[in-house]
Amino acid sequence: MDIRPLTPTYAVSPQIDPTDIPAIKAAGYVTIINNRPDAENPPSHHSAAMRAQAEAAGLGFVDIPVTHQGLNMEMVTDQRDVLDAADGPVLAYCASGTRSTIVWALGQAALMEPDAIIAAAAAQGYDLGGMRRQLDALR
Repeated sequence: MDIRPLTPTYAVSPQIDPTDIPAIKAAGYVTIINNRPDAENPPSHHSAAMRAQAEAAGLGFVDIPVTHQGLNMEMVTDQRDVLDAADGPVLAYCASGTRSTIVWALGQAALMEPDAIIAAAAAQGYDLGGMRRQLDALR
C-alpha cells in the first residue's frame, strides 16, 4: 500500500488490496473512494468486494469509477461532495493514484490556487502542470 497525502484530509493511492483495509482504518481514514472501474480489476478487487471489506471494517465506501476518456464534472462534484461530507480523512484510489489526484484537483480549483494544487500533487509524485489552464478556467 502506498498512501500519498495531498492534504491533511485527502490522500490518494495506487490500487489497494482488500487486505489493506485494516491498515487504512488504523491510519485514520474514515472513507474510501474507488476511482477505478471494475473492468480494470479481477473480481477480488471489484467495487462490491472492496465495499464489503471496507464496510465490515467500519469504513465508508464510495464508488466513482473514472476513465480518462469519461472524466466529467459530475464525477468531480461527486468526489468533492464526498470530501465535504466526510467526518475524517478520505483515501481515494485508482490504478496509480493519478486519476484520483486529477479528480481532486479539478474539485479544488475554485478553493485553492492552481500553484498550490500543482505543488501538492507534485510533492506526492503526480505532475499536474499540464492542467494549469483547466484549473485556471475553473476558478
